[in-house]
Amino acid sequence: MARSLIFLIGVFYAVFSGYAGSCAKHSFQRKVLDQSLAGNHVSKDYGVQSIRIPHSLSQDRPKLTVREDDYLSSKASERKVLRRTKRRWSPLPFNIIENDVPPFPKDVEVVGSDSSANYSVYYTISGPGVTSPPIGVFSVNRDTGMVRVHRAVDREEYPQFVFEAQVFDRRTNRETDLPLPITVVVNDVNDNAPQFSDSLELWMLEKSSAGTTVGKLNATDKDQENTPHTKIQYKLLSGTDLFVINSQTGVITTKTATLDREVQDKHLVTVQIKDMDGAPDGLASTGTATILLKDINDNPPTFREKSYSAKVQENKADVLVLRIPVDDKDLKKTPNWNAVYKITKGNEKGNFRIETDPKTNEGLLYVSKALNHEEGGNLKLEVTAENEAKLVGSQAAWASIPVDINVIDEDEGPEFSAPILQLRIKENVPNGTLIGTYTAVDPETKSSEGIKYFKVSDPASWINVDENTGELTIANTVDRESQFVTGNMYNITVKAVDRSSKTGTGMVLIRIEDENDNAPSIPSKDLILCEKNGELGSVLVEAEDHDLHPFSGPFTFELADGHDGKWKLKDMKDTSVVLQQAQELPTGVYTVPLVVKDLQSFGEKQVVSIRICQCRAGQCIAKQSSVSLGVWGILALLLGLALLLLLCIFCTLACTTEQEKIYLDDASSGMLLKSNTEAPGEEVNAPIVVVPSSVVDGSVKMGHIERQEALNSSGFGTLNINQETLQKNSYPMYSRDFSMTDTLHRYNSGIYGGSTQFEGGQQQFTNEYSSLETWRTNGLYLDKKLTYFITEGDGRYADDLIRAYGYEGEGSPAGSVGCCSDQEADDNLDFLNTLGPKFKTLADVCAAK
Repeated sequence: MARSLIFLIGVFYAVFSGYAGSCAKHSFQRKVLDQSLAGNHVSKDYGVQSIRIPHSLSQDRPKLTVREDDYLSSKASERKVLRRTKRRWSPLPFNIIENDVPPFPKDVEVVGSDSSANYSVYYTISGPGVTSPPIGVFSVNRDTGMVRVHRAVDREEYPQFVFEAQVFDRRTNRETDLPLPITVVVNDVNDNAPQFSDSLELWMLEKSSAGTTVGKLNATDKDQENTPHTKIQYKLLSGTDLFVINSQTGVITTKTATLDREVQDKHLVTVQIKDMDGAPDGLASTGTATILLKDINDNPPTFREKSYSAKVQENKADVLVLRIPVDDKDLKKTPNWNAVYKITKGNEKGNFRIETDPKTNEGLLYVSKALNHEEGGNLKLEVTAENEAKLVGSQAAWASIPVDINVIDEDEGPEFSAPILQLRIKENVPNGTLIGTYTAVDPETKSSEGIKYFKVSDPASWINVDENTGELTIANTVDRESQFVTGNMYNITVKAVDRSSKTGTGMVLIRIEDENDNAPSIPSKDLILCEKNGELGSVLVEAEDHDLHPFSGPFTFELADGHDGKWKLKDMKDTSVVLQQAQELPTGVYTVPLVVKDLQSFGEKQVVSIRICQCRAGQCIAKQSSVSLGVWGILALLLGLALLLLLCIFCTLACTTEQEKIYLDDASSGMLLKSNTEAPGEEVNAPIVVVPSSVVDGSVKMGHIERQEALNSSGFGTLNINQETLQKNSYPMYSRDFSMTDTLHRYNSGIYGGSTQFEGGQQQFTNEYSSLETWRTNGLYLDKKLTYFITEGDGRYADDLIRAYGYEGEGSPAGSVGCCSDQEADDNLDFLNTLGPKFKTLADVCAAK
């Protein structure tokens, strides 16, 4: 009741204050308006507020408190008398209560305008809560301006509404005053209980001290902030014997240091949160917080038994002897639980090793090196179990247990006095020399009786092993430089066999001492010396010795007896010497005898072959040699040139015959035609060079002569030539006027076969005479042909032209031998100096004669 009375008094005060302020404001605005109409801009503080009103009042819409047409006429000089009216727009915000209870609608507040005194007005409102979402919450009475609320409003969804109120003239529907923003504030009520905003799961290490912070709980309230509706108080409803919570901040701390994960790994506590700072009428919520305890290594692993024992067979390695289980209360599969085992006693010789089974956490005890029963039948070990993580929060120590190992005896083979026997001998020791004895004993009887010895490996077959005594003797010459020796060491393997066929194996390492049994040698005796103009060349000679120091280098080099004095030695070093020319030498191969001796003056004569030549990239290149030819050599070359000349004549005649068919005798039974065969052809007995059938005017283009060919049983042809033709072509041998009938067997390189007959005077020519005349005839023919080439250039056939070959390679000193080639001068014999090595033998023969 008291609260309602206070609320009504506050509303009355607010309305009264607004009215008083409105009156003062109207008085101030009238004064400002009067000054503005006089043409002044007013900006002055009159105790209420500072307002600046412009001179021009030509805006379309009415101002907040006055209308332009109330003060101004259509002419600037006319003025109306201003009337002061009561301002009824409500400037303060309206208030409603959220989630108000029915009945609805409920009146909120009246809005009013001063223009209602001069006009018949009506009111409208628009905006959120009216014409925009949420639509229909508010409405206004058009006549009275009463704003009403039609349903309950949740402040948490809509803390306030701001909409616009307007006033209109009923007659003209024009606004009679400026629109006024209306704010409706929704007053909060405590209608929301606080809620937890974060996870309720917290964690801490076990056995933490009292007062250790566990974590903080957070809560929120949807009601209005900074009011008692959102002031939350925290309270533990359970677990108060172990934990404490701060009522204002929600921080939980430990109350004791006895929290043990191995006893209980998590704790559930109930927490209450209440608004109104925990007042009885406040709203409350509860939640269950889970506090997890994290593990620390406060428990060492413990053995399930107080001691362990096992048996193992001797002479066996990598055998699992024993599994040792442990228990650990800490969290499994973590460093606090994973066990690490150590053998702390009894494993001084390293015969055992222990590992951890990752699945079961057991200790696995292995024999890493074979045990010998004769050395000890019983072994006592001590095994300790630890964790990967350090032990904290506990006064306990790492546990240890004893482990007894019994070694089981078995019948073993012989054992050599030493697994590896080392001996030292010199190379080239005489065969049969005793170098040592290698024996074995039975480990049970400690005796060598009845044991036999055999070789297992002897790569070079240098050593003999006595079957009964184990004596080692030389079987073949021992050579330190042999491929079977590595690092001066040679080894053999020996096997011992007892009466029960049990075996044992041993190794003999033989260190071989060096002797001076190798003279220095020159590995590369064929050397190349590259010729240089104006310089005396030299080559490097290197030697080597397979012996060791002091039986090897540095070497001594000497020229052996009988050297020719053309070479000398210089720049002698440990294993090499420079062999230099003592005089300028022509190209060729030279042999130089050398004596190479080691540090002990042990050496022998060796011969080095040196080739002096012109080089390219360090290798000799072939050089064309120039030789002098004797008289017979020159004649032989001239004979070859004559043959080449005859070949040219033949080619010339062949080229001038334009695929003319040549009939052969009956023996050939066909015609000789031009062939493109590139390989050697078959021998043909038909004529190769054909004498021209007729020479008419001395030109290369031969006139057609009537040729009468009659074939008889002998296959002879008849050729008729008159004296005028012979004289015109300057053949003096046929100066008489006669008709010649020449019966030919064949033409063969100008040699006529058979006989020749003349009408008007019979004359017989022998074969020899015919050959001579044919040779002369061909000479005259060639002279005529050359004369034609000089005197006449037009009308020649293309086949008769003399052409030079367009040869793209290197030139030949002998010139071309083609059928139409241009010959060199006959007196140029320079090519004889470059005929190459094939003519050397011929030149030597000719020079000798």
